[in-house]
Amino acid sequence: MLQDLSMVMVNKRATRIAVSALFFLTGLCFASWASRISDIQQTLHLNDAGLGSLLLALPVGSLISLPVSGVLISRYGSRQVLLVAAVAYAAVLPTLGLATTSWELSIFLVFFGFCGNMANVAVNTQAVGVEAIYSRSIMASFHGLWSVAGFTGASFGGWMSGLHLAPVYHFLIVAVVSWIIILLTMNRLITRVPNENNAPALFARPDNLLLVLGIIALCSMICEGTMFDWSVIYFRRVIGLSDRLSGFGLVTFMSTMAAGRFVADYLTTKFGVKKMLLGSGFLTASGLLVAVIFPYFLSAAFGFMLVGAGVSAVVPLVYSAAGKSKTVPPGMAIATVSTIGFLGFLCGPPLIGFVAQATSLGIAFSMIAVMGAAIAVMSSRIKV
Repeated sequence: MLQDLSMVMVNKRATRIAVSALFFLTGLCFASWASRISDIQQTLHLNDAGLGSLLLALPVGSLISLPVSGVLISRYGSRQVLLVAAVAYAAVLPTLGLATTSWELSIFLVFFGFCGNMANVAVNTQAVGVEAIYSRSIMASFHGLWSVAGFTGASFGGWMSGLHLAPVYHFLIVAVVSWIIILLTMNRLITRVPNENNAPALFARPDNLLLVLGIIALCSMICEGTMFDWSVIYFRRVIGLSDRLSGFGLVTFMSTMAAGRFVADYLTTKFGVKKMLLGSGFLTASGLLVAVIFPYFLSAAFGFMLVGAGVSAVVPLVYSAAGKSKTVPPGMAIATVSTIGFLGFLCGPPLIGFVAQATSLGIAFSMIAVMGAAIAVMSSRIKV
């Protein structure tokens, strides 16, 4: 193990670039799929309800992969799991464009979610190892590259759609690019991250620290999921913007979320994890309340910018803290926190819909502001 780390120390920058490239790969594959959902919906003649039900297949596959990922990483190492999962993730992507029925697409989406989240857990475990080499916080910058990949994939997907290129050919291009990235980086990854070779049981009860970190991730992901799925609707229905401009809220949120991840490491080194999480919770809650109390274009856009800045560092910091657990191997620790946190993506957006239907969208967003406050409250209980 020490020999592996000393070898990496010789060229640690190359290792960081390699892990960064694989973060970019996972974001690119996901954004490529997301950018063509509308085209695939038209091809399969799906209504909104049918598409909504179908899209649940992807998080189902992700959830199935989480406990399996921790065990495989502990037994075979994050490098091996990451390489296999990344190759499979890119390989499954074109099948989404080949589906001719909703049943076929749902099956492919389960595999896509499974491979994607296994790659996600493995690449975050590698990032924990790179942090150990640098002896400082760099996790947020990795997640920042995932966000940049999201912009890149969405932009390229929009161009492909404008050219009326069938999704399967678009996805094949992305798959080939992904495989090239894997070939160029595979020999630069960390052979074995410290402490990841302790194989635990398939289902292990998380200790108090991991439980609190998981709850913090849950609250943050509820906020993130709400912003991704409901910000356009909020700007259209509450702020009263046209369809052409209603995406501005999502753009402001994603911009500060991406930018925040590139400065979060510096701020974390300066102020520490606990203060960063406290500040993140305050910004998230404040931003949502500003958008609700002052439902006007500029004030709501400013509020959404605060939310993006607030949530930007939470998941990277939580994953980094989990990966340093002294009681659970890093792969299993990250998978455990991901399992708890990922429920936020599943529960948050539907919960907003139910509350908005019963009351109003403004009240629903006010309720989500409580999740931001909960991040600050729960972070005061951790010792990292």
